[in-house]
Amino acid sequence: MPRTSRHARDVAVVAFAQSDHLRRTDELSEVEMVMPVLHQVLAQTGLKAGEIGFTCSGSSDYLAGRAFSFTMTLDGVGAWPPISESHVEMDGAWALYEAWVKIQTGEADTALVYSYGKSSPGPVRDVLTRQLDPYYLAPLWPDSVALAALQAQALIDAGETDEAALAAIGARSRACAESNPHAQLSGAVPQGDYQVRPLRTGDCPPIGDGAAAVILAAGDTARRLCARPAWITGIDHRIEAHSLGLRDLTDSPSTRLAAERAGVFDAPVDTAELHAPFSSQEVVLRKALGIGAGDVEGQAVAVNPSGGPLAANPIMAAGLIRIGEAAARIHRGQSDRAVAHATSGPCLQQNLVAVLEGDPA
Repeated sequence: MPRTSRHARDVAVVAFAQSDHLRRTDELSEVEMVMPVLHQVLAQTGLKAGEIGFTCSGSSDYLAGRAFSFTMTLDGVGAWPPISESHVEMDGAWALYEAWVKIQTGEADTALVYSYGKSSPGPVRDVLTRQLDPYYLAPLWPDSVALAALQAQALIDAGETDEAALAAIGARSRACAESNPHAQLSGAVPQGDYQVRPLRTGDCPPIGDGAAAVILAAGDTARRLCARPAWITGIDHRIEAHSLGLRDLTDSPSTRLAAERAGVFDAPVDTAELHAPFSSQEVVLRKALGIGAGDVEGQAVAVNPSGGPLAANPIMAAGLIRIGEAAARIHRGQSDRAVAHATSGPCLQQNLVAVLEGDPA
């Protein structure tokens, strides 16, 4: 099927790089963690920092424990001579969205997008409570695992999954990660004890540090920089109500709407990189995206062939990695049409969906 775009300019992911994801990187600053990744992604295209039209990053000052911490990582980019630069206090997938919009306006032909997170220095489950409703929910301090467990129990009560099925998702993800040299966890990992019932350790993402970067380019520039660009033929993001009590936690209408607007349902996909930090959230996302237990419209779908966030989940970079991993499969000729998903907030509160396609052979 010929590749079609619904946007003013054709924009593609032409390069992707990521760090090894580790439980702790005490010996590295954020700059030292990001710099090798930036050098790798630029080397893939042959571009120099001065040839990048726009730079955008995603990170969290709450993780770093200091305000405007992202300005320090600009040392790794090189901010002199002056560059066109922006930052989002979100996962790098939303930084990619901003960069994509920048290219659509014609103000840039290339963009460098990077994100990073060091979760190891502090109690990340406590840190993530700060994104909750500050009046009714945050004072109760329900952490991210407890909220995900509520969602998992709702799915079990609705008959949409059970603990054995959740364990199988974790096992499959980490088996896939055996071919991913950057994964934090891979191979046979015990399910372990309950973290918060019904979620066991194997149903939860590992806590760790990591970084990722991609380069976007438009039109003929993308074709010059990459043998098989991963064209972003659709991208959209939507958000659920802030109050968990107003939502049906067994469904994700924002993901479904974003997928519709991005064109996911226009044709079959062969790859789905889903940002589902908990095994139960993959169940929700599969339903929202129309992905059954392995196929869509009779077509085999590889779900999280990289291992997904159950194998490596650097906060603020895991969503960008989903887009990068989907793009990399297109670069290698392992995929022709892929969907990539990123999420932010508790229980899949905000969701971004992108469709990536390779040129037909």
